[in-house]
Amino acid sequence: MERKPTLVVALGGNALLKRGEPLEANIQRQNIDLAARTIAGLTAQWRVVLVHGNGPQVGLLALQNSAYDKVTPYPLDILGAESQGMIGYMLQQSLKNILPQREVSVLLTQVEVDPADPAFANPTKYIGPVYSEAQAHALHQEKGWVFKADGHYFRRVVPSPQPKRIVESDAISALINRDHLVICNGGGGVPVVENANGYHGIEAVIDKDLSAALLARQIEADALLILTDADAVYLDWGQPTQRPLAQVTPKMLQAMQFDAGSMGPKVAACRQFVEACNGIAGIGALVDGPAILAGDKGTLIRH
Repeated sequence: MERKPTLVVALGGNALLKRGEPLEANIQRQNIDLAARTIAGLTAQWRVVLVHGNGPQVGLLALQNSAYDKVTPYPLDILGAESQGMIGYMLQQSLKNILPQREVSVLLTQVEVDPADPAFANPTKYIGPVYSEAQAHALHQEKGWVFKADGHYFRRVVPSPQPKRIVESDAISALINRDHLVICNGGGGVPVVENANGYHGIEAVIDKDLSAALLARQIEADALLILTDADAVYLDWGQPTQRPLAQVTPKMLQAMQFDAGSMGPKVAACRQFVEACNGIAGIGALVDGPAILAGDKGTLIRH
């Protein structure tokens, strides 16, 4: 039997918990059930490796974490690992219920970053819920958290260093070769640095789109699909002249500017993957999954 091509799917944390929705387990479960149907539909044509975001979820864990002041708050790398388990479990269960004959495996994944990465001096990665300006100011005074505008609201931002290497990529490849639907690199992976004593966690959240693109390159995937809460990549986003991009090349994208906190990393991730692997990459809405790869919806990037 001919082996199906490999597809890495990056599922946004905001696709699992829509903007403004309360951070509740039952709401997240309903959204995950919807997401799982799209992912399950993709398995007819592809061997799927699923990477998920964790922005809202890791932000919630950080809030819960800081509410109990009898112990030192747990660092972001440990919260990232917690979110991998939480979201991975829910996705695994939902996918297994839709695809009972399929092996679905969740792999806790570490991703190496450079401790000297300039991102540590300039936090840009949104995590947690949205706040009013007054709420953001109060939290900054109380906890020292950094906030940036996100649309009409404010959200906490943390460092987002470039992913250098996926520590468990051999295990991921072994599971793919056994035809498992693999859920890995959750939240971009747990950020670790390597020194003489081995690996150690570091305070950051890795961008899951850049992490998914690195994974796609490391396992030599055929396609990369980034599912988000936008239906396509837009030029002049938020301006009267805004317009969607349908089919573009990496070279065309290089000359365009996108927001560093949201669409920028998605476009960069896709461009890097297409250039390195000569595959295809798509960006668009969760419900449009297969249509994006067919070039009928969203934005498709190819040579």
